[in-house]
Amino acid sequence: MPFEDVLRANETYAARFDHADLTGRAAKGLAVLTCIDTRIDPLAMLGLRPGDAKILRNAGARVTDDVLRTLVLAGYLLDVSRVMVVAHTDCRMVGGTDDDVHEAIAAQGGPDTRSLEFRVTADVEETLRHDVRRVRSSPYLAGLESGGFVYDVRSGRVTQVC
Repeated sequence: MPFEDVLRANETYAARFDHADLTGRAAKGLAVLTCIDTRIDPLAMLGLRPGDAKILRNAGARVTDDVLRTLVLAGYLLDVSRVMVVAHTDCRMVGGTDDDVHEAIAAQGGPDTRSLEFRVTADVEETLRHDVRRVRSSPYLAGLESGGFVYDVRSGRVTQVC
């Protein structure tokens, strides 16, 4: 069974479960958008606990239409008043092009993915500035404080870019 290991681990987790008193709201008024990279532990890297923040993740920590939709809901319904867009060093989505990613997937025996946009970027800081402007300029997110940050996967430090 392909999920046996994680279901077994869940039994242990459920036996010690202590988050039943949490609400669906962000206790610290924070949303964090970061990458799917497994070296990133969003709560730990910011000194947060479950219930403190809404965590959004996608490849490259990009502000997509779906991220904007989620931030609108989080802002109006779940007490989010600020958002951190957190990219990171040594990211697969930085450097190269979308074509490089399509070719890499094909080389692994994957399907033709040219109908997908992976949003590969050459400059992580410029991309952060662009994505944060996207949040700030959304007519649906007026009043939401936002900033762009880079997480260093070697040191664990987060640095503000914008």
